[in-house]
Amino acid sequence: MSFADSLSDKKLSLVSFSADWCGTCQTMTPVREASMEKLKDRIEYLEIDIDKNPMIAAAFKIRSVPSLLLFKSGKILWRHAGLIQSQDLIEHIERHL
Repeated sequence: MSFADSLSDKKLSLVSFSADWCGTCQTMTPVREASMEKLKDRIEYLEIDIDKNPMIAAAFKIRSVPSLLLFKSGKILWRHAGLIQSQDLIEHIERHL
């Protein structure tokens, strides 16, 4: 399944934009993992490295990492840049389930 196909799916998709050199992105890794473990059957998760996929990052106007975008049927429902606690992330996602 392509990136575009994933976003057009009726299921919620959380897309994480990050970079290998980003310390804050590394801090977010366990937060994302814990959140996705709890939501794994109800949401798709995609991770985009902005250095390897600059066109995708530019298309969604990603200016800082980490950035999280929540999609459903190709539309952005929510976006967040920077750190977020696992429980807060789960609450934002569950509002759209």
